[in-house]
Amino acid sequence: MKAFPVRNLITYYLLAGWLLAGVAFGQGSMAPSGAAGPTVSFVLDFPTSSPQHYELEVGSNGDSIYRSTGKLTPEAEGDPFEIHFVASPASVEKIFRLAAKAGHFQKPVAYTKGNLAFTGNKTLSYRENGQTSSQTFNYSAMEPVQDLVRLLQNIATTLEFGRRLTYYRSYQKLALDEETRRLEEMLKSQSAAEPGAIAPILRGIADDKTVIHMVRERSERLLALTGAPAAR
Repeated sequence: MKAFPVRNLITYYLLAGWLLAGVAFGQGSMAPSGAAGPTVSFVLDFPTSSPQHYELEVGSNGDSIYRSTGKLTPEAEGDPFEIHFVASPASVEKIFRLAAKAGHFQKPVAYTKGNLAFTGNKTLSYRENGQTSSQTFNYSAMEPVQDLVRLLQNIATTLEFGRRLTYYRSYQKLALDEETRRLEEMLKSQSAAEPGAIAPILRGIADDKTVIHMVRERSERLLALTGAPAAR
């Protein structure tokens, strides 16, 4: 097993989730997480984006896992990240409803009538009772697929905010101001979703007296969106 630098083991509540950086990455489908019941997973490979690769799996009971690779600093070779969370009932219901409308990806969903700008190879998969159906595409004209990809990408956006916030809290606290401001704006514009997935990270910032007051207050506002209890 490859030993990661200490700074890559971002916080204590993520340590249990670390895997080797190469596990299941770049293969177009997500390795089974062991979640009970049906799962919907989404994999994105987009070499010119950050992160270049990520995987998100949501179980029908809400148990979810996110993995990504990307650079937290320009000089980094790549920092693997993994986080487990419980998706909200509303998100789970919408994800599985849209997957059902898309026929659980048993038939092609890719748009093939013309050349379109490349926005990354996307793979949607549905797994139930040991059987998996999946489709890989750049773009789909199917409305349920578009809506599902948008939601899953918005959740991934929030999780990447969590990744950066954790890093900045440890190594660059002044950057937390702009990062929390951007997260708040993107949640309001519905460009990010599922803030509850990073509630422990936001709570850590809100309770950290070494962080400037306005950032702690903003983190409390973000926590209020998740339904988490306010600080006493």
